[in-house]
Amino acid sequence: MMVDKDFWKGKRVFLTGHTGFKGSWLSIWLTSMGSIVKGYSLLPPTSPSLYVEARVDELIESTIGDIRNQKELANSMLLFDPEILIHMAAQPLVRYSYNEPIETYEVNIIGTAKVLEVARSCNRLKAIINITTDKCYENVGFDKSYTEGDSMGGVDPYSSSKGCAELVTASYRRSFFNDLGIGIASVRAGNVIGGGDWATDRLIPDILKSFELDKAVEVRNPNATRPWQHVLEPLSGYLLLAQRLYYNNEDYSEGWNFGPDEKDVKPVHWILDKMTSHWPDATWKLDKNSNPYEASFLKLNISKASERLGWKPTWDLQMTLLNIIRWHKLWLDGSDMRKVCATEIDNFTNDMNK
Repeated sequence: MMVDKDFWKGKRVFLTGHTGFKGSWLSIWLTSMGSIVKGYSLLPPTSPSLYVEARVDELIESTIGDIRNQKELANSMLLFDPEILIHMAAQPLVRYSYNEPIETYEVNIIGTAKVLEVARSCNRLKAIINITTDKCYENVGFDKSYTEGDSMGGVDPYSSSKGCAELVTASYRRSFFNDLGIGIASVRAGNVIGGGDWATDRLIPDILKSFELDKAVEVRNPNATRPWQHVLEPLSGYLLLAQRLYYNNEDYSEGWNFGPDEKDVKPVHWILDKMTSHWPDATWKLDKNSNPYEASFLKLNISKASERLGWKPTWDLQMTLLNIIRWHKLWLDGSDMRKVCATEIDNFTNDMNK
């Protein structure tokens, strides 16, 4: 497996959600390979944010806008005339979706439909990657790994909205993009973690914030098991898949899972124990407040990506957590975070290509 720098050099990539955590990492990676990137997104969702700390706006062309505004989206995308579209913009938080279900459905379903509708008019477009989530699957609560053919579903508004976004993607593929010769794949990743994530109600940001404040980390579900992976892991899969789609849309226009090795599907308390061991005097405790439903077990089967794309995870969970702590300490020390990210990407790609 290799992310081909020569392929990406000079490619015109339209990226929704570029101001977010994953979008910022991907913007840095793409521009480091010589891609011409235009981002379309709302303002950064947090302060601080990786987008600001790494000065991503200096690397790409950026439009601040809402994907639900189809006219504004069309003006931005069609003027840029991309060869590759990567759709990341979303309302990504489970607990927020309970408070704002209509917004969650509007952004994740109607917003996705509007992105794909505009994409139909892009003359040079060859490949679309639509990012959904591992939570798009109908979680039956069993100790099983979900495969790409399993049913879509979800109890909470976020998860069900992403299941719906998968159905929208499949419909547009069969109704429009197959005839246009445009490859479109949906990609499902697990709990993506890494330096530069300050989102609320996410485990790693909550842990690091508590560390900074010398407070015990409060955890609502220490036994919840998730497919944890460094942010560069699924991004490498998205890039590799886009390369294949660009030249052969018929064989790769499907759903794809990108998750960790089986040994790295760990419960929350394992993450806490590892991270507190690397930070002086850090502790954690159970959050006894009433919390909304979240699935307790999620695991992805990645054999399809391994067999057909040659993709496999590069860093194990221990290495991932060490990189996160290193990144965060460098940020606290006032380092140039764009350089820190670029170095981490170089280290990752070197390990990936061994």
